[in-house]
Amino acid sequence: MSSKKDSSNSNFYKEPGPKLSAESPFESMMERFRFAAEILKLDEGMFQYLASPVKQIIVSIPVVMDNGNIEVFEGYRVIHDNVLGPSKGGLRFAPDVNLEEVKALASWMTWKCAVVNVPFGGAKGGVRCNPKELSMTELERLTRRYTAAMLEVFGPNKDIPAPDMNTNEQVMAWIMDTYSMNAQRTETAVVTGKPIILGGSQGRKEATGRGVVTVTLAALNKMGIMPNKTKVVVQGFGNVGSVSAQLMYEQGAKIIAVSDISGGYYNENGLDIPKMITYVKNNNNSLEGFKEAEKISNEQLLELECDVLIPAAKEDQINRTNAHKIRAKIIAEGANGPVTANADSILEQNGVMVIPDILANAGGVTVSYFEWVQDRQGYFWTEERVNRRLNRMMRNAFDNLYQVSEEYSITLRQAAYVYAINRVATTLKLRGIYA
Repeated sequence: MSSKKDSSNSNFYKEPGPKLSAESPFESMMERFRFAAEILKLDEGMFQYLASPVKQIIVSIPVVMDNGNIEVFEGYRVIHDNVLGPSKGGLRFAPDVNLEEVKALASWMTWKCAVVNVPFGGAKGGVRCNPKELSMTELERLTRRYTAAMLEVFGPNKDIPAPDMNTNEQVMAWIMDTYSMNAQRTETAVVTGKPIILGGSQGRKEATGRGVVTVTLAALNKMGIMPNKTKVVVQGFGNVGSVSAQLMYEQGAKIIAVSDISGGYYNENGLDIPKMITYVKNNNNSLEGFKEAEKISNEQLLELECDVLIPAAKEDQINRTNAHKIRAKIIAEGANGPVTANADSILEQNGVMVIPDILANAGGVTVSYFEWVQDRQGYFWTEERVNRRLNRMMRNAFDNLYQVSEEYSITLRQAAYVYAINRVATTLKLRGIYA
């Protein structure tokens, strides 16, 4: 196979539906998808099949508010793919949720699951609301009514939701209970990200950050850099960023800068990460006022000279305007879409190895898979076993992508999409199209 563009195929390598902003993480994802499709020389029918969602559901969600009034919210669930197995993806509550966003995120989940060899397809859900304006009882009624509208969609062998933006263990517990009451049996495997007492998995909260560190260590090994000789910068100090920073700190790495919404914190001699995590817990989840570091901006933080940069905050943080200023040897994408498509070529030219988000932050969906397996077995693993199996799957996935990148002389990101799309396409060809 050749990585050269086949002009005869290029006309149909386009995303169905409206085109999103070229700077959006979703259009960045589609641009990379089209590149991989050309390398694999997918025919038009296969391309359209893999680019199009299997099912899109829009529901109205009437909720009786605490004051007695009725408000109607709009909810979505998109099943992008179920070739490899039941679909899997988060559920987000946000005022700006829309169908196009949910469609793009669902397709992202398809490739993420395929990259780490998890037997799931991709899905995503959302409800357009502002959860900050809802009481707990209103949030529960909203969640249960949304679940009731999705009873024919959800199922442990069909589609399995998980927490996402503004949803958590409690929301998953409500979904599980609503589904179970209608099924007239307790069905723990219908969601993941549940409280441990309801069938959740040990190690899930730390899974995404742990996965980021596992693939980062694999990349350092390929470059011949010892972890204890490594300078690390972490953007974002939420769950993913703080866990990544802590685990790299435990490996002997020098964490020279971290940031959160209050700004960046820099110490060339290394930061005391355990002390910073304790500070955040005691300071309203913020690093504001932390004294043992120099205050810098998020922009300055990204441009620090280091071995590893872990952007674990928002999307589009590294783009064509600042990509040439990046001085890291490795970027491990803890967040979704922190590097835009038009920054990829700049980073490649400058010799920066980018570990793509659909690999780097796939630890979460991997341990979600473990949770689903444990629920179906009715047998639960220790945290040590969860972490050991997570590390093995993430390292194997990195090795697979590294091999593909060497074979085609392409970047790890391009290799991730080539590997994932080829895996789904090959499975689809073997299954055939039911007529």
